[in-house]
Amino acid sequence: MLKPQACQFSSTKTILPLKNPFIHGSALPFIPRRPSFNKATNNSKLVFFTRNIKAVTTRTKKAAGVKATVTVKQTLSSRIYLGVNRGLDDIQDLLGRTLLLELVSAELDPRAGGEKKTIKGYARQASKEKADVKYEAKFEVPADFGEVGAVLVENEHHREMYLQEIVLDGFHNGPVNVKCASWVHSKFDNPDHKRVFFTNKSYLPWETPNGLKKLREEELKVLRGDGQGERKLFDRVYDYDVYNDLGDPDNDLNKKRPILGGKQFPYPRRCRTGRPMCETDPVSEKRTSVLPYVPRDEVFSDVKLLTFSTNYLYCLLHGMIPSLEGAIGDANRGFSSLTDIDQLFNEGINLPLQENKGFLKSVMPRLIKTITDTDDVLRFEPPPTVHKDKLFWYRDEEFARQTLAGCNPFGIRLVTEWPLKSKLDPQIYGPSESAISKELIEKQIKGYMTVDEAIKQKKLFILDYHDWFLPYVKKVRDVEGTTLYGSRTVFFLNPDDTLRPLAIELTRPPMDRKPVWKSVYTPSWNSTDVWLWRLAKAHVLAHDSYHHQLVSHWLRTHCCTEPYILAANRQLSEMHPVYRLLHPHFRYTMETNALGRQFLINGGGIIESSFTPSKYSMELNSLAYGQQWRFDHQGLPADLISRGMAVEDPAAPHGLRLSIKDYPFANDGLILWDAIKQWISEYISHYYSKASFIESDEELQAWWNEIRTVGHFDKKDEPGWPDLRTPQDLIEILTTMVWVCSGHHASVNFGQYAYAGYFPNRPTIARTKMPNEEPSVEEFPFFLENPEAVLFECFPSQMQAARVMAVWDVLSSHSPDEEYIGATIEPSWAENPDIKAAFDRFHGRLMELERVVDQRNGDRNLKNRFGAGILPYEFLKPFSEPGVTGKGVPTSISI
Repeated sequence: MLKPQACQFSSTKTILPLKNPFIHGSALPFIPRRPSFNKATNNSKLVFFTRNIKAVTTRTKKAAGVKATVTVKQTLSSRIYLGVNRGLDDIQDLLGRTLLLELVSAELDPRAGGEKKTIKGYARQASKEKADVKYEAKFEVPADFGEVGAVLVENEHHREMYLQEIVLDGFHNGPVNVKCASWVHSKFDNPDHKRVFFTNKSYLPWETPNGLKKLREEELKVLRGDGQGERKLFDRVYDYDVYNDLGDPDNDLNKKRPILGGKQFPYPRRCRTGRPMCETDPVSEKRTSVLPYVPRDEVFSDVKLLTFSTNYLYCLLHGMIPSLEGAIGDANRGFSSLTDIDQLFNEGINLPLQENKGFLKSVMPRLIKTITDTDDVLRFEPPPTVHKDKLFWYRDEEFARQTLAGCNPFGIRLVTEWPLKSKLDPQIYGPSESAISKELIEKQIKGYMTVDEAIKQKKLFILDYHDWFLPYVKKVRDVEGTTLYGSRTVFFLNPDDTLRPLAIELTRPPMDRKPVWKSVYTPSWNSTDVWLWRLAKAHVLAHDSYHHQLVSHWLRTHCCTEPYILAANRQLSEMHPVYRLLHPHFRYTMETNALGRQFLINGGGIIESSFTPSKYSMELNSLAYGQQWRFDHQGLPADLISRGMAVEDPAAPHGLRLSIKDYPFANDGLILWDAIKQWISEYISHYYSKASFIESDEELQAWWNEIRTVGHFDKKDEPGWPDLRTPQDLIEILTTMVWVCSGHHASVNFGQYAYAGYFPNRPTIARTKMPNEEPSVEEFPFFLENPEAVLFECFPSQMQAARVMAVWDVLSSHSPDEEYIGATIEPSWAENPDIKAAFDRFHGRLMELERVVDQRNGDRNLKNRFGAGILPYEFLKPFSEPGVTGKGVPTSISI
């Protein structure tokens, strides 16, 4: 048995400036942000008699002299903090009254029956080293005070401070460690509330020491708030709201957008900000130039802030894009040739002279290059796929391979019945049966087997975006500069486990007094059909790009996780072991989502201006949530089974038999899933030794109930919500959440630049209809005369391509302060020998996964991850260095 450890800390938590450094005269190019110090997620929790840990007690024969050492992280704002208040704060430091600490006993007063009086002391600055400032306070702790269970902190400065940890030293049983990793507001902002930080021991609700029960309850009330008013600077409130802040009708009526969340457009809930409603649309929340409120400890650290987020996206939207518009001229201008596209990576695009020379380059050094004293150019780094094979995007086998090993491995599914049929109303959308016939498929597979045999042997697979898109074809086609079809793409599984594309069906429903239009395209050996096939692939890739970005990525990870975070902070005390297990997996997610609402998925934002569905992008996203999302399908095994990509088989590795043995995402992902589940099983088994503990845990039950009935309110009465009655139920629920935040997100995020950075491989929009769809007198002859020009006209415009490539570049990048799954132990885990040992085993399994990935990528028999011009599959390799690497699984949805 390992001895209890002293507090070991994970990497530095969120550190954000109080005020915008740009406003305070810093050269750093920040945009106007939300006023800083909002909520703090008390990242330390209470502790008492957890198993296998000896209580740290102060019961001695005489009073104990205790020294408290508080570590405060210096931040960008603290270094440039000037003015009258700075002088007042300096005086407080000289007087030794920077922080008021109060030690809280875990025991009740046996005489009075209430909480014991706290022991107070001021902390004065003792040392300053690099980014850390140490403050010290001394206490005389009476022999009958009992165990210290928490520390109250009051910040005597006029601005917030970021507390990393508190160590209480001098007790006979060793030091008491308190992880803070949290912002503490100034007492001048909220004098009625002191911050409470619980020690590092974890307690189930009924184990809470009597002296801490009231604090535990009161802290949860603070975090829940009262649901009223606009969130203030000092608020630490987690509350729910619908997505009513995507439109901007007060600024432009054309940017009015429907509310997501409700019967018409079901959707998960987001964090409530309480901003006022629009004047022109009283159900929509006003948008401002600063980011929406998120609780204070959810925002990015200084390091993260300097390498991503507001800085980058603001400069992209308000610096680079206007410069591009000046350089390109016509926003609708497309590319005329592959040479034009190659210039994005070779010569680049000359940008007009900026007022603030070097401003863009300082924020976007990978993209903006200085070539002379006066000129900057936008020049993209060639993605690794282009280095491997410049024409990779042209090849049908690569098109098929990427459904298994690309950046959207969640779209492909097994064909289980024939003929393919729509479930939509045929009176509205036309005949339900697909135009992809049995005879066509059997011709394509050249008599290898019949369709019936292929289905029986699980040889046919499909990308099916037919029924999802068809109801929106008419709406999208009314928007200038884009078009839409319902689509189906059928693949055949070759004997070597590679996929072969067989046919693409594009459908336009009856509209504008025209009948339904369907056309099927196949790989061919005559030039006209070859070019039609290439154009059809461009449409399907645009459909799959939308599914990848808005469903596999945004909806299933970012969006659906936010209610888990809100419920955890509202219902689980920070000393609850489940909260401490989940908290690292929620790092930065709410801030990232706020950025998404502000810049990416908003009306007129990057998604709407660059993806095929245009202004209907989020409505379609709501449709996907309403029709497709179920909690019990979000775990990897259940997801694979639901798509027909696996069946349960106790004799197979991981208990699943894959429909495609060489499925890189699934093969690597299942190892990661099993490692996560084993770690969580050991953790939960330690705290819930009896099944009855689960149902009797009021906080845990309230958390799970609130996720279903509030956070995912529009789905609360639908199937897919597991019962929470046994430890095994809890293990499955938590493993699903952790997988979504780590492996699922990594698999769809960090390969974006590798595969979509060269946009012909994954165009985000198809701007023109197929040339054989009821062509005019001029259209089809022009296609025959210059098919390449028609393809490039269908591709994104120069503006659209440059915009999304810049976004994929930053979204694919790891921050220098990235925290990778299983890399760093949490302090509360490190102090428990059993939990520490389980975490060490978890880390060891992840190191083994690293080795297995390398071994598989060198296996010549695995043709979906090894071969000429093929990019090795490393998206689920757990660890990575900073930057755009195409590997690494962060602990949380951190970008």
